[in-house]
Order: sequence, then C-alpha cells, then structure tokens
Amino acid sequence: MVDIEPAKNDNTKEIWYKIAKYNKNESPSQEIELYKKMLNIFHVGDFYYFIFNCPTAQVEWTSNSVTKILGLSSEEEFTLSFILENIHPDDLPYFLDFENQVTAFFNQLPADKVLKYKVSYDYRIRRKDGKNIRILQQAITIQTNEKGAVIRVLDVHTVISHLKKENGSTLSFIGLEGEPSYYDVSKGKSVGKISKTILSKREKEILSHLVKGKNSGQIADSLFISRSTVEQHRKNMLRKTSTSSTVELAIRSLQENWYIFFPILMAI
Repeated sequence: MVDIEPAKNDNTKEIWYKIAKYNKNESPSQEIELYKKMLNIFHVGDFYYFIFNCPTAQVEWTSNSVTKILGLSSEEEFTLSFILENIHPDDLPYFLDFENQVTAFFNQLPADKVLKYKVSYDYRIRRKDGKNIRILQQAITIQTNEKGAVIRVLDVHTVISHLKKENGSTLSFIGLEGEPSYYDVSKGKSVGKISKTILSKREKEILSHLVKGKNSGQIADSLFISRSTVEQHRKNMLRKTSTSSTVELAIRSLQENWYIFFPILMAI
C-alpha cells in the first residue's frame, strides 16, 4: 500500500479546491442534470460510479457495484484516501499531473461550456485483496455555480484490464453536445472528434463484443457470421476511426460511446 503523507494528501485536495474556486461560505446550486449526463457516459462493461464533491474533496455517494469490483465490504469504504493509497505507485505521479491539467482546462472554459466536457484517462488501482486492476476513469461535471466553478462531478470507473496490458496513460477531454474533443493532450496531441455515426450497425455490434474481450471466433459464433467477415469488419473499423489497434479502438469506443447504451438501472 502506498504511504500518502498528510502533506501530499493536502496538496491533492488543493487541486480540487482550485477547480471549485473554493469558497466555504458559498452554497452550490442544486441544479444537477444527473440523468442526462449518465446517458452520455454509461456503457458495456464492469463499472462503478460515484459523486465527488470538489470543494470538500470528498466522495459523497458510491454505487454498490464498487464492493464487487474492488472487494470492499461496503460503499462507505470507498473514499479519497482509499483511491490515493491504492493507486499503483508508478501511476500516482501521472494521476496527480492529469488532475492538475484537468483543473487548468476547466478553469479556462467559459461557464456555459463546463458541463459539456468529459475527462478520460486510465490507471491501475489495487483491490482490497491486493490484486491490481486497470480502470478507465471518466468524469463529467454535474453541478456548477453561476461562475462556472465545478461543484460536483460524476465519476465512472470501468474495468479495462482485459483490453490494456501495457503501462502508461494519456489524458483526453471528450466534447459533448457538439463541442470539439481533445485526445492525448498529455502527449501534446490534439485529435479531431470522430463522428459517432461513421460505424455501421453491424460494426457497432462487433465493437460491443470486442469491448467485452471476445475474440473474432467468439464474435462470429455470437452473431452467426463467419470469422473472416468479423476480421474484415475489424479492419474497416480501424480504417474508419484512424486507430492503429483493436485496443485503441476499444478504449476510444468507451470514451466516445460508439455503441448502444444500457438503460439506467438505478436512480440516485
């Protein structure tokens, strides 16, 4: 377990204080567009989600699926301290760096744009049983004040251990409602937004199976088509999306939600 000194923990909290333009006397607005935003980010795969309060740097609410994925006895065990203490020590530096970049990005946005961006990057986190898993973290602002300060964020952690084995991560800002997306900004790259409509219905079906970790043979059996047909569709998807590998395609699809959403099963 990583030893997080109190000073480092306090420094981490300062990141979210900045993005919230923290004022302890300020009462945040209650206009949380939660259900609309959930439709924009939920997707196939094992995941849990939680609400994070930036001014107080506290996890306010967590879905009960966190107990299954992280091996916790209850949702109450999932706290900021748990996250910081269980991020893989090699991944913690870029986690903190990315959060600083996120703060800078949102602080320069006009107030009316803050709710229109999703943040995405991945890292390894240790389950309670000591096993490391890789999660894709996607975060979207669900509450601001009249100045555009971020008050509450909805975070979704999706397990992608079956999709990505190599270390390292990149930070992306995914534009919603017609806003431009910025991929791999941590590498100094800015990639244009790819349309969600460029994939055919059959390609989206195949993509949803790829995200679940199935191979071409398994996908062919599920869809009652030949393996060669699946392989050709996979090649076409890489070409259409300008991605270089199935892993990149699958992770990009999770970020952009290129396939059909699951319905919301739980209400907050």
